[in-house]
Amino acid sequence: MSRTEKEPQASCCSSHAEPEFNVKSTSSCCSEEYASTTSTCCGSDTNTKEDQTATTSSCCNTGESKDEQVEPVDREPKGTKPLEFKIHGMDCPSCAATIEKGLLKTEGIQSVRVNYGTGKMAVSANDRSVYDLVPDQVHKLGFKAEPLVKNTNMQTYKIEGMDCGSCAMTIKKHLSKNPTIQAVHVNFSTGKMQIDHSTNQNEIIKEVQRAGFDASLDSQRQGTANQKKKWISTTTISGIFLALGFIGSFTSVTPGFITALYAVAILIGGFKPAKSAFYAIKSGSLDMNVLMSSAAIGAALIGEWFEGATVVWLFALGNTLQNRSIERTRESIRSLINLTPSEATIKSGDQLIRKPVEEVEVNAIIVIKPGEKIPLDGEILSGTSSINQAPITGESLPVDKQLGDTVYAGTVNESGSLEVKVTKLVEDTTIAKIIHLVEEAQEKKAPTQAFVDRFANVYTPIVFSLALLVMVVPPLFGFGSWGEWVYKGLALLVVACPCALVISTPVAIVSAIGNAAKNGVLIKGGTFLEKAGSIQAIAFDKTGTLTEGKPKVAEVISLYNNREELIGITRTIEEHSTHPIAKAITIYAEERKISAKKGEDFKAIAGKGAQATINGIEYFAGKPKLFEDMEVPLNEIEERIELLQRNGNTLVVVGTRTEVLGLIAVADSIRDITVQSIQKLKQVGMGEMVMLTGDNDGTAKKIVAETGIDRYFAELLPEDKVAVVKKLQDEGKSVAMVGDGINDAPALATADLGIAMGGAGTDTAMETADIVLMADNLEKLPHTIRLSRRAMNIIKQNVWFSLITKVAALALIFPGFLTLWMAVLSDTGAALLVILNSMRLLRQK
Repeated sequence: MSRTEKEPQASCCSSHAEPEFNVKSTSSCCSEEYASTTSTCCGSDTNTKEDQTATTSSCCNTGESKDEQVEPVDREPKGTKPLEFKIHGMDCPSCAATIEKGLLKTEGIQSVRVNYGTGKMAVSANDRSVYDLVPDQVHKLGFKAEPLVKNTNMQTYKIEGMDCGSCAMTIKKHLSKNPTIQAVHVNFSTGKMQIDHSTNQNEIIKEVQRAGFDASLDSQRQGTANQKKKWISTTTISGIFLALGFIGSFTSVTPGFITALYAVAILIGGFKPAKSAFYAIKSGSLDMNVLMSSAAIGAALIGEWFEGATVVWLFALGNTLQNRSIERTRESIRSLINLTPSEATIKSGDQLIRKPVEEVEVNAIIVIKPGEKIPLDGEILSGTSSINQAPITGESLPVDKQLGDTVYAGTVNESGSLEVKVTKLVEDTTIAKIIHLVEEAQEKKAPTQAFVDRFANVYTPIVFSLALLVMVVPPLFGFGSWGEWVYKGLALLVVACPCALVISTPVAIVSAIGNAAKNGVLIKGGTFLEKAGSIQAIAFDKTGTLTEGKPKVAEVISLYNNREELIGITRTIEEHSTHPIAKAITIYAEERKISAKKGEDFKAIAGKGAQATINGIEYFAGKPKLFEDMEVPLNEIEERIELLQRNGNTLVVVGTRTEVLGLIAVADSIRDITVQSIQKLKQVGMGEMVMLTGDNDGTAKKIVAETGIDRYFAELLPEDKVAVVKKLQDEGKSVAMVGDGINDAPALATADLGIAMGGAGTDTAMETADIVLMADNLEKLPHTIRLSRRAMNIIKQNVWFSLITKVAALALIFPGFLTLWMAVLSDTGAALLVILNSMRLLRQK
């Protein structure tokens, strides 16, 4: 690892018990003096997590002392359970102090703890009603506070029957009128409802059913689904009566009986949509159930019973097919839940006991046999094995694990038996965080989706009003019969439903984010999916991203043909150092079974090297400048030194006070997967790839030549990397920055898209970056870019197809070519095709 590139970062958080760094916030706070201020930003060993916020305020020179801020942080009264909020808008640690002091003035609030690093706030109050005041108070201070679902009375329900975004709005509006419900959020994309209420579960389910949908607690979803399969669907029964009526019309059966069959088909198939339409109108929504019900009733009133029954059946059939298709996209994430076993084998003394994972505590010892899935995150205490980490990181090959290594829940133990100490509860495991973050991401609207929703909100009432005018105005002025224009108006009502358009974006986003998650990539929302699809340049941090970040011995040059002697002397000197270069030499000697000699008087020479006395002779190992200062001639190897340095090596010269014995070249090796990843990025049409490094120009040139990077900037300090990213943006490019999620924070924040690597081992990266590559390599980056671009293409296809279908249907209504059932078919068919088109993203590999 380059000393110039990473040392300012390492000094920031390496000693802190729980380092936390907000990538997106640092740009406006610490980027200009990042190298010098981050050491005070994160505190030292004496800082506890509780007083971190107080310490961080010194980052931005607020002038407030630590003592002044400790009091509100440590005053949490006993027996009071705090409520957590997510805070948006903090761009400096002093903002945390502002919020704390401001809220403590609110009557009823007993303590406030704001963590700038995670963007979270914990508030304790003497009454639950006080919590409702917090968002408004925080808003007055210039920020935004959102209660975190897991710390409120929120329950999550699975909603069945939603086939359009307007269905979600209908449920929300209906439930919001219930005085026992404090807050409700319904998301069509995930098929889930989050609700804060003071009533019971059965009442909530009944309320949802009154709105025309089915609900069950998310944990009970599977049982409910299995139970429903026993019943014949109303769509099937309605279809049977429609078929009987249609066949009967070609026989001598009386017209009254045929009409009765059609009427039964309408009643059976249309009961649920009519019920939903009633509550939609009651709650002020104009959804597709209202439009379709109106069309069916209107058709019956003008004597078009066959048309009315066909409308109802096609609508029901379309909904059924849509629901099944959408469920498949939603299951792409739910399938992750099944990765972890429900039980774990606990070692208790000499006994092995099976326990539900929910009952296993931190520090418990679990035993995992070959072939078993790992139930919880933990640290290996004994045993070695190969672990298939593909469910978490997407890595194609198993990873060797041994004593002290971390293992993750949901991964598969392929070979040896392991004893693992549990480090996280089941709800805190990496896989649990992935599921939570992905579900959150699927609920966030992309810019395209937000635009489409706004368009639909305007389009539907306009076309609905136009349909009413078509029914009334022409016959009033004598332009045709009432029956003719009412029929056209009913067809226009059906066309007014923008279902295909509204679902064109969210289904594609859910599919793409689900695909990415299964391949070890977290995309934090539709916005970032869209951004990734439009990226024109990628800036890579060198150390730890393109390279291993672990120096290795590249070459050993002995001037007196005593190679092993040279390595033994160097190992003796370097064994007492913790520097990465010293470690690289020690490991190199160990691998070749070259032991250290007996030494004494070990000394470090600041900034130059180290020395030791062996058999009464002083030996030195260090930079060429160390020997130049001691006036030891380097003539014999001077050309070799220049050549090695030009090729990107760091040199350790070994010798005595009078002569040089040889030198050892150390270099940071390029990751095996890096070159393949760069080539694949070029294949997918990435415009420009840039490397940012703190190393010298020679090292940078070597890495660029070996990896195929287009351009580089060398000898950069962390704040210089921000300037480079801005320079690329000034050239008119949309720029992504790839780093490790904690280091290079200002550059990640400045880029249009921040991509962090190694999220599986770094909670901070999972919390802060826009996109997280769970594996600690670039293997999945080309897939992410390709998936994002394809998602954008499919969204465009969906939107244009939906609009063209609507325009074509509108154009065909007035000449009389578009019948009522054709209008329904065009609407439901278009929606189904949009869903199926989006589902192609699930299968992309």
